[in-house]
Amino acid sequence: MLRLRLLCAVGTAAVATAALAPVVSSAPPAVVPVTFAAAPATTKAPTCGGERPVKTGGGRYTCSFDDDFNGTALDMTKWVVQETAVTGISALGKGCYVNNSNNVRVSGGQLLLTSRKESAYFQCQSPFGTYTTERTAATIGSYGLFNQTYGRFEFRAKMPATTITGIHSALWLYPQKHTYGGWPNSGEVDVAEWFSADASRVYPSVHYAGEDTRLSTGYNCRMLATSQFHRYAVEWTPTSMRFLYDNRVCYTHTWTPASPLSAPQPFDQPFYVVLTQVFGGAWNAITAQTPTSATMTVDWVRVWK
Repeated sequence: MLRLRLLCAVGTAAVATAALAPVVSSAPPAVVPVTFAAAPATTKAPTCGGERPVKTGGGRYTCSFDDDFNGTALDMTKWVVQETAVTGISALGKGCYVNNSNNVRVSGGQLLLTSRKESAYFQCQSPFGTYTTERTAATIGSYGLFNQTYGRFEFRAKMPATTITGIHSALWLYPQKHTYGGWPNSGEVDVAEWFSADASRVYPSVHYAGEDTRLSTGYNCRMLATSQFHRYAVEWTPTSMRFLYDNRVCYTHTWTPASPLSAPQPFDQPFYVVLTQVFGGAWNAITAQTPTSATMTVDWVRVWK
């Protein structure tokens, strides 16, 4: 029920592609593959707000990445904006990922990611073929700019203010490389996944080949007032994922992957940070009453090792 792919691919080739990686298209020569330019290195050391959480085994974490979104625009030395025109990936098959200030913007020290029903249908460009849609969506990720194996990954965010079905938000981690093959073989970690059809609950999940879906999602992580700011974190070690909401542990998972992998595989590789706002599908499908726009607001992202 919960295994909705946040970055649903148009065609099976995209499933094996990193969530924000450019597609090398097999289309005629007129279609030129797009690549991301290397971003300049940041010189300011991350501070994570001065916080150094205590490790379960003793000692304290050290800050390795942070963004307080205090500028006037998204820091492109830290983030890549998802674009269907580059990756060929659609927003749950119903929308188009765009790099547009209506969908991705920084204001007042916060990141605002918005999914929108536009005023008219338009042509969404894709390396796999243009399609018609009336919906745009927003995803950013640290693909190619920051990734880490193990540590504490945390977000302070608030979900859209609606309880009407059809809106989907997520704060998650994805492998920098598909070392063990396409999804789910190389893994995925959903730190906090929210569905407007079940607005009082936020779901943490760990996806991999061989998972028992009855055990790999935390079904009991209820949150009061999800449209207010809360802290969503995962502490990832070689043996477990421990999810903390507002610094309280709500779910822990120890994975046993299918052969030929063995733990800690596939979660022994670098993952990058992803933030997503889309319209929903399946049991959280769009209806006539679904809001025409919805915004997830992120106050900060912090990573420690």
